[in-house]
Amino acid sequence: MNPLALLYLACILAGYALANLPTSALITAEIASVFTIIGSLVMVVFAVALIFLGVKALLGK
Repeated sequence: MNPLALLYLACILAGYALANLPTSALITAEIASVFTIIGSLVMVVFAVALIFLGVKALLGK
């Protein structure tokens, strides 16, 4: 398996964790909403990169 694909999967999981970060004494609701947006963007970007790697492998290039 391509090690780059594993890195992309790890980034998607990190984005998911960032998007679902609970609020606490250190993380206010405003900061949590920013983390949710950043986590969502990370998940979308790396999912697209994984799809690109899959299509590239499927076409044999």
